[in-house]
Amino acid sequence: MLLVLDVGNTTTVVGVYSQKTLIVHWRLVSERHTSDELGIYLRNLMQFASIPHGDIHGAISSSVVPSLDCVIQEGVSQYFNGIECLRVSSTLDLGMEVRYAAPHEVGADRLVNAVAGRDRYGAPLIVIDFGTAITLDIISPDGAYLGGTISPGLVSGMEALFGRTAKLPQVSLEAPLNVIGKNTMESIQAGLMYGNAGLVDFLVRKTWESLGTRCKVVATGGHAEAIAKISETIETVDQWLTLEGLRIIYERNIS
Repeated sequence: MLLVLDVGNTTTVVGVYSQKTLIVHWRLVSERHTSDELGIYLRNLMQFASIPHGDIHGAISSSVVPSLDCVIQEGVSQYFNGIECLRVSSTLDLGMEVRYAAPHEVGADRLVNAVAGRDRYGAPLIVIDFGTAITLDIISPDGAYLGGTISPGLVSGMEALFGRTAKLPQVSLEAPLNVIGKNTMESIQAGLMYGNAGLVDFLVRKTWESLGTRCKVVATGGHAEAIAKISETIETVDQWLTLEGLRIIYERNIS
C-alpha cells in the first residue's frame, strides 16, 4: 500500500492507495508537529482504518510548508519501517514538460494537480485548486505545464475582511440564494462566494483566449464543490485529484 500526503498551509490531506484504488482518506488541519508526533498521528490513522502499518510499502508527499518537509521525511521513516518518503519537486520525472520560466518555483501541489488532471481528463486543461490560495494551472494542447494564476483563497479573503472591520460577523462559506444580500451575513456571503466564482470564471475565459481554444475546467480543494455550484465555467469537481497525482508520480519514479 502507498501512503500519500498533500501538505498545505491550511489543510493536510492524507490517503492510502491499494494499487490504483484510494481506499481511505482524511482531510486534516495543518499543524506544526515534531517527527514523533507526526509518525504517531499517522500510525493512529492507520489503526483507525484497520490498516496494519507494516502494509505501507511506500510514501510520497507534496508540501508547500518547507518547515514540515524534514518532519514528514523523518516521521514516515521512523514509524513506517524505514520507508523513504519521496518529495515532489520539478526535478522528479513527472511525465510532463514544465514550461515555467523557473520550474523550481512551481508549488509541488500545482505540479501534482497538473499531472493527475492530464492523466484523467486529457489536454488542454485548466485545473483550479481552492485552498489557502486559489490557483489555476494550465496544461497546453500538447500536454505541457504552462503556468497559471494565484489568487487569495476564500478563507484568506474572509480573514482579511474580518481582521480589518470590527463590526462584521464571521460567516459560513455558503452562497446565498441571491447575489443581493438581504442582511449583513448574506451580503458578506454573496461577496465572498459570487465574487470568487466571478474571479475564477473571468480567469478561465482569459485563459481560453490565450490558448486560442476552450477546454475542460476541473476543480479540486476544500471549497471546490461550493464554488462549482455557482460558477459558469467549472465542469467537474474532483476532490481527490491531488492524491491521484501523488500516486502517479510515485509510480513513475519508483521502479
